[in-house]
Amino acid sequence: MNVFKSTILTAACIGVLAVAGGNVVRADEADVFKIGAVLPFSGPYGIIGKGMKQGAELAIEMRGSKVLGKPIEVTWEDSETKPQPSVQKATRLISSGAQMIFGAASSASTVALQGITEQRKIPLLVTISADDKITQANGYRYTFRTSNTLGMEIRMAIEFAKVRGLKKIYGVAADYAVTRDGMDSFSAAAKEAGIEIVDVDYPALGNRDYSIIIDKISKTDADGVALIVTGSDGVTFLKQAGQAGLGKSKVLFGPVLQDEVLAAAVGPDAIGAASGVRYHYSVDNPANKEFVEAYRAKFNEWPDSFAGEAFDGMSWFLDVIDGTKSWDREKWVDAFAGSVRENSVEGRKEMRACDHQALQVGLWGVVEKGEAPYPALKMKITNVFQPEALFPDCKE
Repeated sequence: MNVFKSTILTAACIGVLAVAGGNVVRADEADVFKIGAVLPFSGPYGIIGKGMKQGAELAIEMRGSKVLGKPIEVTWEDSETKPQPSVQKATRLISSGAQMIFGAASSASTVALQGITEQRKIPLLVTISADDKITQANGYRYTFRTSNTLGMEIRMAIEFAKVRGLKKIYGVAADYAVTRDGMDSFSAAAKEAGIEIVDVDYPALGNRDYSIIIDKISKTDADGVALIVTGSDGVTFLKQAGQAGLGKSKVLFGPVLQDEVLAAAVGPDAIGAASGVRYHYSVDNPANKEFVEAYRAKFNEWPDSFAGEAFDGMSWFLDVIDGTKSWDREKWVDAFAGSVRENSVEGRKEMRACDHQALQVGLWGVVEKGEAPYPALKMKITNVFQPEALFPDCKE
């Protein structure tokens, strides 16, 4: 028998055994399921990476650290909050056999990752980056976002401004494509709602000194300040605004301005700041209670927004992969598109097949003092917005 015929017969036998065993077993089945994680552990969003890593780690641990019956291996890389290192490191991870990529946090880094994962046909799990363009109708086949879009968060911010009766708003957004787009959207919606945009400033991403901007704002008659910044930028602004007493005369708010981790970094000056909240440990459902209990037991702290979203997205995708009983990545992608997660830690989520964006509720809250056993500064959830109010129609 020649080698060619022997190979064919071997492949046929494998197929027969797979059918007989009731499982789909492919010739390319791996001994280990490899996840390549590219997260920000340094740079302006460095404060975000820790929670993402811990949430994903717990999601893997709570499923016995296995998927498709094989052990899960994660390689963690620092995106540095920059697109180029993100792509370089993801490329190495894929070349080393990664079956999926998890990350990044900054939208620019995530968009850069989409290019390489699409080219190599590797699923990309997004649990934080919010640029609306990441998930578009008939867009990227291999990208899935299980978290918020900036568009839905802008809509929540506008509703907050209307409810608070704000008439004049000063805008501050990081000089960064997605945040500039976000401020444009916010300004257009504000004007539609009869709210005047007094002025807008675009400080550099990673800015260390907001004193000139804060002084300008204090001299205007704006009654609110819309801040489309996050990570260390939001921390620095609120600290310096607190020193200048800006929050005493103006309402400070933003789509992703605060959560417990960011508030702790700011200190007491964070009190009163209002923000969209990606996830919150106070959500009352069985899945979230189980997650919070396990997270506190493992890390001795309350899960932040980034940890909750990472846990939820990773759990969802690995459950979908297990459900396919296959090592065929195309089957994973087809199964994730249009899947529903009834037991999400945030409530029901539905992955739209048309754009690979998860439909979900939106949370809005304000920073207040906390009492034990809660953090010294915590988010009080003041509003829960339903998906139909936050997501425009999506047609394939």
